[in-house]
Amino acid sequence: QVQLVESGGGLVQAGGSLRLSCAASLRTFSRYTMGWFRQAPGKEREFVAAISWSGGRTNYADSVKGRFTISRDNAKNTVYLQMNSLKPEDTAVYFCAALAETYYGGNYRRGSAYNYWGQGTQVTVSS
Repeated sequence: QVQLVESGGGLVQAGGSLRLSCAASLRTFSRYTMGWFRQAPGKEREFVAAISWSGGRTNYADSVKGRFTISRDNAKNTVYLQMNSLKPEDTAVYFCAALAETYYGGNYRRGSAYNYWGQGTQVTVSS
């Protein structure tokens, strides 16, 4: 059974930092494009960041570009999201997801394309 387990969420003041982790029980983790999405109360889920199999290619939503960094450690089956300069509008439940196709297929921004999802971790940024 595939599991994606996020951790690292919490309450932080505006301007602060958090590092989210997502541990995946995928036998071939290194063959999955990995993504982070978020959903704020009353809003639709939105794309945050994605990373290719090797970690050599990344993509970010405009709202987080320059503040968030996605990375992965294939030896540990883990993907990370380093979040700096957090803003109250970053408050949301953050989900990691695994996409069983190459990053170059271009579907990494589409949540419906992903094969597996974690349960989410709450990030709250106070002003």
